Amino acid sequence: MPMGRIAVLIAFSLWIVGSGTAWAAADCLAMAEGPTRVRNADFTPAALEADQVRVSFIGHATFLIESPAGVRIATDYTGYAGGVVPDVVTMNRAHRSHYTDTPDPDIKYVLRGWNPSGGPAHHDLQVEDVRIRNVTTDIRGGPMGRVPDGNSIFIFEVAGLCIGHLGHLHHELSPQHLALIGRLDVVMVPVDGGYTMAQVNMMNVVKELKARLAIPMHYFGPATLGRFIEKAKASLEVEISRTPTVVISAALLPDKPTLLVLPGY
Repeated sequence: MPMGRIAVLIAFSLWIVGSGTAWAAADCLAMAEGPTRVRNADFTPAALEADQVRVSFIGHATFLIESPAGVRIATDYTGYAGGVVPDVVTMNRAHRSHYTDTPDPDIKYVLRGWNPSGGPAHHDLQVEDVRIRNVTTDIRGGPMGRVPDGNSIFIFEVAGLCIGHLGHLHHELSPQHLALIGRLDVVMVPVDGGYTMAQVNMMNVVKELKARLAIPMHYFGPATLGRFIEKAKASLEVEISRTPTVVISAALLPDKPTLLVLPGY
């Protein structure tokens, strides 16, 4: 099915969303239980319906996710979220381009994907109409060559959608990881092929997650992105958006798994 049916309601703005309506709960664990920058436009986008989520690619690994109730979340936040102050930020620690030590004090929730005191980070909170939780994975580094629980996959359950951000994922996922993640409808995927892991391994992750939409990130330039697109064509439909912002609803997800490329890097 072409992406036109996603009813993307393309927008050019990262300004504050208008008031939302009732939340349709997502059941993301049903399976388990068992850089260019976006420029603000000079208009305010239409308010979201109860079953819609606005996703904007800010650049690198940062997306701005906006809920029907107006909750704004910035992923792998480094201090910039498209000119707005988010309500929630998530961060990962593999490189300085995935976190900041000085987040804006007006941000209500700062969620680190690692535990500074040691051990795995654990997040599971409800922020108005969004549930946010994490599943930890390991990263390379440290005296043993591997840092346990150094990265988090963050999952956002909102408007009947399960949206996952893989962070700085360094290895393929185990059955235990997949069970903890559960269903994903949309997944943000780092496709650099080196700093995280080889593109062929990342494609294996995409296939295992079975999300209906995969959005590439963390690719540094068009050549790297182009190589991943060629690999993806064997198992995914590919759609190229001309704008960095898309509005998604569960009812109008594509029939076939699709790689949705938003401009930026």
